[in-house]
Amino acid sequence: MKMARIISYFFIGLIIGTAGMYVYHRDRALSREIEALRHQAANVRQIANQEASLEGGGVSGYGFSPGALPPSDDIETSRQTAITRAISRTADAVVGINVTQVREVVARTPFYNDPFFRTFSFGLPQRVFRQKVENLGSGFLISQDGYIVTNEHVVHGAIEVVVTTTSGKRFNARIVGTDPLLDVALLKIETYDLPYIEWGNSDEAVIGEWVIAIGNPYGLFAVNDKPSVTVGVISAVQRDFDRNEDGRIYSDMIQTDASINRGNSGGPLVNAQGQAIGMNTMIFTEGGGSLGISFAIPASRIRSLIDELLRGGVKRNYWIGIVATDLNRMMAISLGLESTEGAVVSEVESQSPSDKGGIEPADVILEINRNPITNARAARALLSNTDLRVGDSLSFKVFRDGKILDITITLEELPERSR
Repeated sequence: MKMARIISYFFIGLIIGTAGMYVYHRDRALSREIEALRHQAANVRQIANQEASLEGGGVSGYGFSPGALPPSDDIETSRQTAITRAISRTADAVVGINVTQVREVVARTPFYNDPFFRTFSFGLPQRVFRQKVENLGSGFLISQDGYIVTNEHVVHGAIEVVVTTTSGKRFNARIVGTDPLLDVALLKIETYDLPYIEWGNSDEAVIGEWVIAIGNPYGLFAVNDKPSVTVGVISAVQRDFDRNEDGRIYSDMIQTDASINRGNSGGPLVNAQGQAIGMNTMIFTEGGGSLGISFAIPASRIRSLIDELLRGGVKRNYWIGIVATDLNRMMAISLGLESTEGAVVSEVESQSPSDKGGIEPADVILEINRNPITNARAARALLSNTDLRVGDSLSFKVFRDGKILDITITLEELPERSR
């Protein structure tokens, strides 16, 4: 019995001793780890203090211990970035625009969609009536005396234009001039000492640089007389689009992923310096909302229009004075050409810009403004999709009598007899 008790005490002691040794070694390991961490923390603080002293500031520059937070005033200052400063400089120059427009609506006969009646209707009358509709958009001030730029489609057909500033004041705006082709309009409100946005150089826009879209999406300006802001980067530049169904030409457009929605049209696209480098105009969308593919008219194009709008409008009633047709195989052989690419001049009007520039019948047009011409249709499409005005020059490369000639003509105003 005694032997069994001795053996029991032995095993109990063995267990207690083993546990004690485990706790002892564990505590020593933990102590070593804690000491190592203390050394590392001390080294980190020393490095941080050295960097702060080299920069002339940092945490230690505030007169606090390394673990202390900087004062709240300095936290507030650190929240100010180039983007926030640009917004604060420009937001008050953005306006909301509310427009009353008159649109024509065609009321067709109930049988219009019936194939039988459409074929044998013998011109059944269709009622056309005019109705008032409300529209909204954005704009921005470009001078202290109340000149505002916006999109032409915002004020198209307007009988009343009301501008709201960030001060809450409302003004009836006068339409100074519009250019439907480039979708630009110039407005004027009668007041003074207004904030305005300076123009930036859109030709120097850099892909990837930050930009800010400011405007009046969905009429939110009316909530508290403040514009909405979205931020993105320039995704691409010099985007060109053919003339659309409304007859507008959008060329050299700036593409951005800054969100633009209904009502943003006419607002500024601002760079980080607080300068307007474009005017937000259109988006690619599948359901009406923004997909991050938005486009702005470059500032350089808008600025070139403003003086002309102030003088009464852009003169685009130019004439060229030639008639061109496609070049077929027989004509190409007779003219000494190996290819049928090009447009052959069949007629040149007397005293026209083309006549004065030296273009002659039977000349084969190979290029216009360095753009290859494959046929007469290509020539017409190029001219239709180019912003041409009275006084502009057109350069032609033509084939004549076995030689390639470079000819430049200057566009003139269409004579009264031809209008």
